[in-house]
Amino acid sequence: MGPKAKKSGSKKKKITKAEQLKQLQEEEEKRLREAEEARLKFEKELERLEKQRIEKEKWQQLEKKDLERRPEELEELYSLEECFPEAEKLKQDSRSLSQLIEKLKLMLLETAPHDLREKNITQYEGSISELQELLHLKFNIATEILLRQASTLADLDNGNMEKIIQDENVTLYVWANLKKNPRYKSVRFSNTKTGFEIPRILATSDIALRLLHTHYDHVTPLPSAPAQSPSPTPRPLSAGSQLCKGEAESTADADGPEDQADSKPRERGSVFIQEEERKVDEQGDPEVQMASVEKEAKAAEGDLEMKLLSEMVAAAQLDLIKNAPEKPEVSESKEVDLCQFTILGGVYHLDILELPPQCKPVKGWMMVEILKEGLQKFAYPPEITEDFETENAFPPVEVTLQIQEKVTFFEEPVVARWDAEGKYWRTDGISDVYYSSEDRLVSFKLETFGPVTLMQDTHINMPYQSWELRPLGMNKALLTVTTVFTEIQIQIKENLCVLASIKVKDKEHGSVLEGKWMAPVPFIIALKETGLNIFPTVYSHFYVAINNKVPLVEMKAYQQMALLSSAFAFGWSKWNTLCNSTNVVFKVRETLTEEHPIDIPNWALFMFSGDRAWRLKINEESESFSEALGEETEFHSTLYHMVKDAASKEAVEKVRSSSCQFVDSVCYMLLSTRVLSYS
Repeated sequence: MGPKAKKSGSKKKKITKAEQLKQLQEEEEKRLREAEEARLKFEKELERLEKQRIEKEKWQQLEKKDLERRPEELEELYSLEECFPEAEKLKQDSRSLSQLIEKLKLMLLETAPHDLREKNITQYEGSISELQELLHLKFNIATEILLRQASTLADLDNGNMEKIIQDENVTLYVWANLKKNPRYKSVRFSNTKTGFEIPRILATSDIALRLLHTHYDHVTPLPSAPAQSPSPTPRPLSAGSQLCKGEAESTADADGPEDQADSKPRERGSVFIQEEERKVDEQGDPEVQMASVEKEAKAAEGDLEMKLLSEMVAAAQLDLIKNAPEKPEVSESKEVDLCQFTILGGVYHLDILELPPQCKPVKGWMMVEILKEGLQKFAYPPEITEDFETENAFPPVEVTLQIQEKVTFFEEPVVARWDAEGKYWRTDGISDVYYSSEDRLVSFKLETFGPVTLMQDTHINMPYQSWELRPLGMNKALLTVTTVFTEIQIQIKENLCVLASIKVKDKEHGSVLEGKWMAPVPFIIALKETGLNIFPTVYSHFYVAINNKVPLVEMKAYQQMALLSSAFAFGWSKWNTLCNSTNVVFKVRETLTEEHPIDIPNWALFMFSGDRAWRLKINEESESFSEALGEETEFHSTLYHMVKDAASKEAVEKVRSSSCQFVDSVCYMLLSTRVLSYS
C-alpha cells in the first residue's frame, strides 16, 4: 500500500475572547460613526433647505419690493430716456440736403427709412449715378487733352511722356509710349513705386497707360435697404402727421393707420376743449380761458408727438441690432462677397488707351487732329484668333500699386477686378499677388484691364477681445475696443466723435483721423474706409462666432449704459459669454474723474435682463459662474436705479444733467459696435 494521503484543509484558528471584544468594539464604533455621519448629513440637508427657504423668502420679498416700486422707477427712467427723441429733433434740424455725391450718400446712410420715401431714395441714387458718370466723363476729356499734347511734354531722357496729377480725392497717372522702344518695358512713375511691367507687344504699340485712382468707390452699386440704413433715429412726427404702416400697427386698432394717427390727437384735444368750455361758462373771461385751452391742447399734442417719436426711436434702435434672417447669395464662385469683404483705398481704374494724334507746330500754330470718336481703349488682349496663342503672345501685365498711408491692412489684401457685365467684383484673372506691409506695396499680374480694388475681411477685428466705456468728465466719454490686431480708442463729446488713439501690436499707430471731430455716422464711415472696422452689419453673424443676445435686452442695456456714461464706467466681463442670451453681464464702477485714483473701488459685476438689474455675488476672479445676488444688495427694474443705490450724490447729479446729444451719441456708438454680442 502507498503512503496515507494528507487531509486537505486545515483547522480553523480559534478566536480568543479579547479578539471577539475588539471586533465587537470596532463594529460598534463603525455603527456610531455611520450614525453620526447620517445625522450630520441630515442636519446639513436641513440647513441647506432652511438656507434655500430663507433665500427664497428673501428673493420673494425683494421681488415684491421691486414690483411695488417698478412704476415709479420706470417713470423716472422714461423721463431720462426723453433725451433720445430730443437728440433726434436736434439732428433733424441740422440735417441739410445737398447734391454732392458724398452728401447724398451720407443722406441715405444717416436718414432712417421712416424719413425717406421710396421716390426720394430713387431720386438720390439716380443723382449719385449721374454725378459719377459726369465725373468719369470729365476725367476722360482731361486725359484726351493731355495725351494730345504728349509729344510736347515728353521726357528728355527716354522720350516718353509721364504725368501725375493729384488732388485730395483723385490721383491720375498717365504714361504715353512715344518712342515705342521694345526694351523699355518697365514703367515707374517719378517719386513713387507705382508702375507697370508691360510685355513687348505693348512696348512697341501706339498706346498710353492710364491709372486713375479715385480714393472713393463709385463703381460698386449702392447696397440694398437693410444693409444701407444703420441709423437708429427715425423722423419726428408733427401733430396730425401720418404714420407708416409698421409704426401705426402698434398704436392703431381696427381703423386705418392714417385715421388712428390723426384721430388720437383730435380726441385728446376735443376732451380738453370740452372740459375748458365748461370752465369758461363757470369762471368767465372767454378769451383768457380759450388761450389756456389752446395752450393745454398744444401741450397734449406735443406730449403725444414726443411719445410717438420716442417709440419710433426705440423701434429703429432695435432694428439696428437685429440680425438678417438670410445670408445674401453670391452667384459666381469667383464673385467677391461684399458682406464679407470691404473695399479699402478706393478704386484703381487701369486702362490701356490708343494714343491720339499728336500736336504739330505748323507756321507758328499748333495743329492737332481731333478724332470724332474721342478717347479709345486699346483692346488687350485682342479677341482670340487661331493665329495666336493668347497666353504666350499676350501675357498678363504686372501692376504695382502703392497703398495710401491712411489705409490700414492687417493682412494681405484681396485683389479684385470689376466685372462690368455682371456688376460685381471677382478674383479670377489675377495672379502672383505679392504684398509688402513695410513698403506698403502690392503687386499682381492682370490678364485684362479695368477697375481694380483692394479688399480686407470686414470682420478681421471681430470678435473683440475686450471693451471699456469710461467717463472723461461731464458729457465726455472714452470707448476702448481691443481686438486681436489693434486697440482703438474713440472719444465722444456732445454729438461728436474723434479717434483718440490706435495701437497695432501694442505700439502707437498714426492715423489721418486723429484729431478730426465728426458726427457719429460720418465718423463710422471714415473709420471703415481706413480699415479700422469695428462695426458689425446685419449680416455679420454669418461670418463671426458671436455671443448672441436677445436684441431687446441688448438695446435696453446700451440705452441705460449711455444714460449713466457721464459718471459710471462699464467694461467687458468674461461671464457675459456664460450667461444665457436673455441676460448680459458687464463690469460697473463709479468714475467721476478722468484719472483712476487708487482709492476707486474694484469693479462690480452687474447682470441685466432688460427689465431687471442686480449685482452679482461673484467677481471676475471667481472659479465658476453664478447668478446669485450680491450680499446686502437688492435688484431693481432699471440699471439706473441699481447703480443709484451705491452712487454718490455727485454721480447722480451728473447723470441727470447729461446732455441729450451726448447720451444719444454714446448710445449710437454702443449700438454700432455691439460690444455685448461681439466680445
